[in-house]
Amino acid sequence: MAAQAAAALERLRQAAPLVHNITNVVVANVTANALLAAGASPAMVQAAEEVADFAPRAAALVVNIGTLSVPQLRAMRLAVPAARAAGRPWVLDPVAAGATPFRLAAAREMAALRPDVLRGNASEILALAGEDGAASRGVDSAHPTAAAHAAAARLARSTGATVAVTGAVDHVTNGERAVAVANGHPLLTRVTGMGCTATALIGAFLGAGLPPMEAATAGLALLGVAAERAAAEARGPGSFQVALLDALHGLRAADLAGAARLAPVPAGG
Repeated sequence: MAAQAAAALERLRQAAPLVHNITNVVVANVTANALLAAGASPAMVQAAEEVADFAPRAAALVVNIGTLSVPQLRAMRLAVPAARAAGRPWVLDPVAAGATPFRLAAAREMAALRPDVLRGNASEILALAGEDGAASRGVDSAHPTAAAHAAAARLARSTGATVAVTGAVDHVTNGERAVAVANGHPLLTRVTGMGCTATALIGAFLGAGLPPMEAATAGLALLGVAAERAAAEARGPGSFQVALLDALHGLRAADLAGAARLAPVPAGG
């Protein structure tokens, strides 16, 4: 499985896909730089007046509801059908889905449009799946990843998406099979936008032509291994963020093959 992730990284860098991001204002710079460092090309096109024209030109679409507004939701409603009509894959990040009724309704509306990949933390996935007690305290998860395994499998089957639940050990499932990604570092939780960065990287692998399960696994493995490398030289969150970009840029396919800790696990649900 690690060899597959390594091959996916080589494919990403050969393809250099253009990734269209409708994302939140907190992470736009972070995710754009991460995409560039990994070998993709970011586009942060968000105006409702142009997203339907732009989405078919990109290799993949990333939809992130982190700083959701009515105008941005309108843009998402236009971009997703345009991307789908053009045969472009897309990934949904339902940031803090359970925090407010408006946010949850928007996340569920987007999920019903059948993303290729849906990436969230355990609380976000539980909220989308309609689990009781899944209300979010914001962008941070109030639940361990394992608590969402069964909900992720059910959500994957109901939406047709590959669902990636990120945490200390990530869990990727299409409802029938699942993979655990055991790479990463606690410093990822001390820098804003790292979950959003995972989503954007998954979008890049989708744009390079990888199937959803493989794209999600490769994106999470790449970020996790890069985080481990960055943490080895970082003095704290600030230097970690800079070192992470360097690690994303410098990682070779052989490095990923040797360091990715991937294993099949029960799908659950």
